[in-house]
Formats: sequence, C-alpha cells, structure tokens
Amino acid sequence: MRAFYSDQFVLPLPPGHRFPMAKYRLLRDRLNTELPDVNLEPAPAASDGELALVHTPSYIQAVAQGALSESQQKEIGFPWTPAMVERSRRSAGATVMAARLALFGGQGVSANLAGGTHHAYADKGSGFCVFNDAAVATRLMQAEWGRMHKHPLQVAIIDLDVHQGNGTARIFERDAHVFTLSMHGARNFPFDKEISDLDIELPDGCDDTTYLEALEQALVELEARFQPGLVIYLAGADPHEGDRLGRLSLSFDGLEARDRRVFDWAWSKRIPLAFSMAGGYGKEMTHTVQVQVNTYRVAYAYWQRWQNLHKDSNNPTEIHP
Repeated sequence: MRAFYSDQFVLPLPPGHRFPMAKYRLLRDRLNTELPDVNLEPAPAASDGELALVHTPSYIQAVAQGALSESQQKEIGFPWTPAMVERSRRSAGATVMAARLALFGGQGVSANLAGGTHHAYADKGSGFCVFNDAAVATRLMQAEWGRMHKHPLQVAIIDLDVHQGNGTARIFERDAHVFTLSMHGARNFPFDKEISDLDIELPDGCDDTTYLEALEQALVELEARFQPGLVIYLAGADPHEGDRLGRLSLSFDGLEARDRRVFDWAWSKRIPLAFSMAGGYGKEMTHTVQVQVNTYRVAYAYWQRWQNLHKDSNNPTEIHP
C-alpha cells in the first residue's frame, strides 16, 4: 500500500507551541517498523495552479510571500516561514497523490500521513490549516476524471475528525457532485459552524456505542442521498478519550471499529478511498500515534482486498467505480 509523507510535515515551531508536530515523525517510524508493506513515498508540493482549483489566487500569493496580515496568520495558528509554505503545499500534494493512486492507479486505498486540513477556506486559513488538501484533491480528481469520462466524478468527503470540517463545507456548499459528511463534537471548535451536506453533532463524553450507532446511521443516509465514485476519508485521532482537545470518549477499539466501518462501506461498493490523518492532540502522544497506526492496519487489510480483486478479475490498472 502506498502512502505519502514529507520531512517538511515536521515544521519547526516556537518553544511551547501547542501543536503536536512530533506525531508525524513518530507515525512514520512506527509504520516503517510495524507495517513495512506500507510503501512510504515523498509527497510532491501542490502547484499554484492545483491550489487555485480551490483557493483564491490572492490568498495563495499572500501565503507564498508571507503577506498575510497578523490576524490572518494568527487564525492559522502557525508563524509564517518558508517551511510553513512548503509543508502546506506538500500536505495538499500528498492527498492529491493518494486520491490519484486510489482512483486511477489500481490501488483502491492510498494515504497521506498528514493532511485533513479541513478548516481552510477558499480565501483564508484557520485552525492549523493553510490549504484544504481534501478540497484540492477533489477538484483535481474531478478534472482528471473529466478528461476520460462523460459523466462527472462524484466525491464523498467523510470527515471523522472531532472538529467540524467547516472550510470544506463552505467550499462545496453549492456543488452537487461533492457530498460533505462531518461527525464532530457539538460544543467543540469551530464554534460558528458551517452547513455540510450531513452534519452529525455529538455530545461531550460520547462513547463507542453512541458514536458507532451515529456513524452507521450517517452512512445509511449518505448512501440514500449520494453515489460517490471516490471517498476521501479524514481519519482524525482526536475523538480518542485521551485527546486534549477532543471532549469525546472513544477507546482504541472504538476508533478501530469506526475505521473498519468506513473502509467496509467503501469496499462493499468498490469505491476507491484516499485517507488522511487529520487531528490528534493526545495528552500522551503515543496514544494519538497508536490510533493512527491502527487506522493503517485496517487500511492495509482493505488494500489487500483490492489487490486480490484485480488478480481474480484481471482488471486493467484504472478502477472504474
């Protein structure tokens, strides 16, 4: 299974900064040790043209040149540096590559070790998100699909980060070919929420049983309303009970069951799936990374199913959902 990383994902930050940047390196090290069949590849940087499928040219240039206002940079939550720009481009590029390989490259499942930057709007960043990787990948895959097919590509973005995907919801609010599903804490950031195609708001302290029942119902509704040809899955670790910012109470087993349900839903319909890791702010960083490693274990099992499908049917390289 192919997954994309970048050394630039680990951005140097001022001492005491609350973002847990070390988790990316820890996840990469764990995957190298425990899941050596996950092939980690360097992520390309998304170009201005690719970013402009979603973001306004003025915003892209302001980010690139360090010309954001103090308040705009504060809303993002990272200080501006050239490394911040490079990290943001490569985070978007990693999801683009994961989506391309899942959809066109015969993989069925592929991944970004970072990403899930769902608070970024077309014209601004927010909440540690500069460019919206899921939105950029969606737009680019729709364009590439459109060169070969008469019917448009429909994309479902299943966002299971503990925070609402507000930027993603706003970007696609008038796009009938993209379905945004967000399951998130009702009382968590962002406090002024947008309207997704399907929002599931969860109470503080939500446990495994309540969460999984809500997810099951959400997937039933998604299936009734939309027929995607690609799923982009934000597999946030922050619903875990040990997360500093999550306010929910899911166990390791509950989160693994969540992942299995999403992958199984996509697999049962033979829908290619690209996933990113999104949020995770564990009181113990090893807990966040463990949730993420578990996601990769689940993903790898479903990737194997896709490869067996190709062997059994002698399918061509491209997947036709």
